[in-house]
Amino acid sequence: MALAVTSSNAISGSGFCLSSSSNDIKASQIGSFRLLDRPFVASTSLSQRRSFVKPLNAEPKRNDSVVPLAATIVAPEVAEKVELEEDFEQLAKELGNASPLEIVDKALEKFGNDIAIAFSGAEDVALIEYAHLTGRPYRVFSLDTGRLNPETYRFFDAIEKHYGIRIEYMFPDAVEVQALVRSKGLFSFYEDGHQECCRVRKVRPLRRALKGLRAWITGQRKDQSPGTRSEIPVVQVDPVFEGLDGGVGSLVKWNPVANVKGNDIWNFLRTMDVPVNSLHSQGYISIGCEPCTRPVLPGQHEREGRWWWEDAKAKECGLHKGNLKQEDAAVNSNGNGAANANGAPEVADIFNSQNLVTLSRTGIENLARLDNRQEPWLVVLYAPWCQFCQAMEGSYVELADKLAGSGVKVGKFRADGDQKGYAKQELQLGSFPTILFFPKHSSKPIKYPSEKRDVDSLLAFVNALR
Repeated sequence: MALAVTSSNAISGSGFCLSSSSNDIKASQIGSFRLLDRPFVASTSLSQRRSFVKPLNAEPKRNDSVVPLAATIVAPEVAEKVELEEDFEQLAKELGNASPLEIVDKALEKFGNDIAIAFSGAEDVALIEYAHLTGRPYRVFSLDTGRLNPETYRFFDAIEKHYGIRIEYMFPDAVEVQALVRSKGLFSFYEDGHQECCRVRKVRPLRRALKGLRAWITGQRKDQSPGTRSEIPVVQVDPVFEGLDGGVGSLVKWNPVANVKGNDIWNFLRTMDVPVNSLHSQGYISIGCEPCTRPVLPGQHEREGRWWWEDAKAKECGLHKGNLKQEDAAVNSNGNGAANANGAPEVADIFNSQNLVTLSRTGIENLARLDNRQEPWLVVLYAPWCQFCQAMEGSYVELADKLAGSGVKVGKFRADGDQKGYAKQELQLGSFPTILFFPKHSSKPIKYPSEKRDVDSLLAFVNALR
């Protein structure tokens, strides 16, 4: 399997791509120990993982194949064994204020050749730069779904040349892809959701890749998806996937940039003059497969460019589905999570301003029935847990302040929970947020057609209709 070690001098052979500050470094000289392939020893907590460590005295036999080696490497037999136990919850607390560079260095130090960076072809290239800066050997893998943008493939090539590495590509099973496309067509995800396609093209290939590792490094950030990623730690025992030893708790997941803001990532990339995907200059922020990714507009959250035809709570493809547990409990109105009287999740409200009117179900029904209103109204149908509603909160509140005293009322109606059915049937709710303008002399509300949710765009919509 490809191994990348940072520096300028490079040698290659048997699937390795090596570089180092010293000339002609050999694979057997990299590091002084590796984890022994032993069955995982279960503990009472997923935060603890028992590992056996022994010196690395010789290079194990390898063949020319890259991917299958992850599951077939066997360490040489030695007599000495040292037993270690790690509490990763405690380690996450200790590293809570550490820099991404420190966290990546710690991850590579602990797991050596048994850890790899998951690279999506977006701004998570920062992870590769951090690994390069540590001076330690590192590996990079990526999922080639067969549906990526041409720009992403060219970016992969540029990264390989820039760092002198070989990315370990994982591909979906051809028979599974063939069966899916023949039975449901090339774009079935627009009809019945993205989960099935992502399961075939991304999740299962990822599962195969991780079975050859004991840890992996991801580019997840808390600010990427407030509904699903707001609580991710910098390191954790993976709650979903299994590693090389098999069984629950056999894989460690590192999230070095969990506490870093997106704009800080970009400042780092510019400062270090790191190559980036050309799609970013076209308005793309979160980048996935071509049919399921589009540029975001002003006022939109970065994840709104992914699977835009689905509800906000579904903005995970399955690679990090362990993040969904908390949100599933929060957004279900069937008793699985705390809910208010309307059956909606009990979370902090948004769009709070003295210039915003909070409408009840009765209030919105009365407003919708009026044929002759004294004043026009602008109303947002929202759910406070929705990250896209949260992303436009500032612009909507600012709009309400600008329209105060103008003769246009600005309101909000919480349309999740028990109110969602009514909102879909009577108020044109498609997804959150939906913005409606109730004209002064017409009973039928006009739905805001654009996804530009900045103040100027919303104000232009109001002024065109008032």
